[in-house]
Amino acid sequence: MKKNSIAFICAILLLAGNSFAQGYKVGDKARDFNLKNVDGKYVSLKNYGDDVNGFIITFTCNHCPYSKAYEDRIIALDKKFAALGYPVIAINPNDPSDYPEDSFDNMIKRAKEKQFTFPYLVDETQEIARTYGATRTPHMYVLQKTSGGLEVVYIGAIDDNTENADAVKNKYVDAAIDALMKGQKPSVSFTKAIGCSIKWKKS
Repeated sequence: MKKNSIAFICAILLLAGNSFAQGYKVGDKARDFNLKNVDGKYVSLKNYGDDVNGFIITFTCNHCPYSKAYEDRIIALDKKFAALGYPVIAINPNDPSDYPEDSFDNMIKRAKEKQFTFPYLVDETQEIARTYGATRTPHMYVLQKTSGGLEVVYIGAIDDNTENADAVKNKYVDAAIDALMKGQKPSVSFTKAIGCSIKWKKS
């Protein structure tokens, strides 16, 4: 009886752990966070008040070639949509122990070099990346403000061509926000994120 009880408890814990690891799904409500920006100030979603309709959240980093390939496109997203109520917030979840290029000091340098128009936050504990379920850099999440909170309406890639921005056929994030501004749900709400794996802290 005792063995069965222990087995049952272990199974419940395993299921809970797996559920947590999966992160958000489309339709879930996203929690707020409070993370340090490259300017030394802390940023939360609530800081934006009533001036926004939603957010474009990207988990990205300095060293990953995929992240570098998409930097200009992420800047373009912010320039296009921030004024329309959908600003970009970039979050670096990587452990810099094995990738010093992803250190906070180097984040500051990269943000200046690329003249980021959006916050570039460090997820030092990696809690937010795990909560969202991010696995790649870049990994995109589009959030829409609703009466019940911030709803996740799109998860995945920025578009369908990492290597050549001029050859893109499907701009997933653009299309998602265009739909939201028309009062519609995105026709494509989930795609596979293409990029480097997030560098998790070693336990």
